[in-house]
Amino acid sequence: MQKIACYIILCLLLGNVTAFAQDTSLLKMLDESQNSSDQSHVVTGTFKATQLINVPTVESPGKQSLQFLIMHRFGKLNEGAYELFGLDNASIRFGLDYGFTDRLSAGVGRSSVDKAFDGNIKYKILQQSTGKGAMPISLSLYELVTHYTQRYTDKPYLNSRFRTSYTSQLLIARKFSRNLSLQLAPSWTHYNLVATPEDNNDLFAITAGGRMKFTKRMSVTAEYSYLLPDQVVSTKVYNSLSLGVDIETGGHVFQLVFTNSNGMIGPYYLSKTNGSWGKGDIFFGFNISRSFNFRK
Repeated sequence: MQKIACYIILCLLLGNVTAFAQDTSLLKMLDESQNSSDQSHVVTGTFKATQLINVPTVESPGKQSLQFLIMHRFGKLNEGAYELFGLDNASIRFGLDYGFTDRLSAGVGRSSVDKAFDGNIKYKILQQSTGKGAMPISLSLYELVTHYTQRYTDKPYLNSRFRTSYTSQLLIARKFSRNLSLQLAPSWTHYNLVATPEDNNDLFAITAGGRMKFTKRMSVTAEYSYLLPDQVVSTKVYNSLSLGVDIETGGHVFQLVFTNSNGMIGPYYLSKTNGSWGKGDIFFGFNISRSFNFRK
């Protein structure tokens, strides 16, 4: 009987120890969960490409990643069957962008429109995050220099340094859910030379756009650029409106595009859009990007 009593007491003690250990483990798990919720987590994948359509996004190539970008626009749809509804004509831009860090990237490009060369720098100032000290938006600064090399025999004064322009854009974006992201981009463009004295050398515009994902690998995009009035008076300029469909295919992002802007870099879609959606001046085209990672 004494042996049985000792065994029962021992079991009760061990049971208490086990229960105490379980309680301690549970408290530890709750504490770790609380600490995890207090930590800050960076929001990723606001957009799947570095271009929304024409306007750049807050995204950039990752550290030691090289992106090759092709932007292609056919002619206007209203050119009719003789021009195969614009497919007989095309303009194109090639671009290379390299990520020095996860925040800083730089790139160069060449457009067939005006035979323009461009260089850009993008820096992520803020990154959207959740948890403790949450940041509600992502913020990137995009700087672009464009130089036109088209030769003019009737306008020799254009063959000079005056053919350079500068564009600064502040890219403000927020990912509201897994499917919806929106971006606002106020812009400033300076032209060294303008067509007439009545035209402004410094132009201000604002672009609003967004992306709505409707399948795992497909989404619709849209952007609208509003040029403040009375800045360009020598020619008729329209605000740029662009619609697109993004298709993610592994390392590629393929974008089908409909836009009234033939040019694909800042000075063109912000202040040189001469096409009207109402008149059928719509350019069909695509963007395609491919990233190469050099990080070991």
